[in-house]
Amino acid sequence: MRFITLEGVDGAGKSSHIEFIADAVRTKGLHSIVTREPGGTDLAERLREVILRERMPPVLETLLVFAARTDHVARVIRPALESGTVVICDRFTDATVAYQGAGNGVSRQLISQLAEAAHPGLKPDRTLIFDCPYEVSSARLAKTGKTLDRFEREDRAFFDRVRSAYLGIAKEEPRRVRVIDASGDVAAVRGQITSALQGL
Repeated sequence: MRFITLEGVDGAGKSSHIEFIADAVRTKGLHSIVTREPGGTDLAERLREVILRERMPPVLETLLVFAARTDHVARVIRPALESGTVVICDRFTDATVAYQGAGNGVSRQLISQLAEAAHPGLKPDRTLIFDCPYEVSSARLAKTGKTLDRFEREDRAFFDRVRSAYLGIAKEEPRRVRVIDASGDVAAVRGQITSALQGL
């Protein structure tokens, strides 16, 4: 099983590297799919729209995230992994720990319980956390010119809580997680990605 997840604060640039990772997997002769969270199925994509658009109590937000994840795992992720396909996913449960947990105060215990119910026994084989300072991420988001979702519009204090949580996860699980310094140029970041994927 090869389950690769990409994590990081909004504006770190992880999504722009996901196809590079998929190409790197394919050059090894392996079939891969790229997916995202919340999302990846029709139902999960509809829930994504609600989650990104509407403010709601943090526990409700967390339940909706896990509702989307349960469907995504059952319909897409597990079947792909069981067929020998490498799954590359833009965000997974670490994002819930960082955003809903550290960002919005939902307990780690509740998130762990929901994770066990939604995807028992399933954890990524390798997680890349794309890390950069607030100044870099906010400048990148401003340059996109797109309408920002409610997470991308959060203040610096929220950003700092999320970033700190991600770096904490990396310290807790050094075998699974690699931190990518995403503040550099594309070539520098991709060099780190290549190193981080070795041994999978």
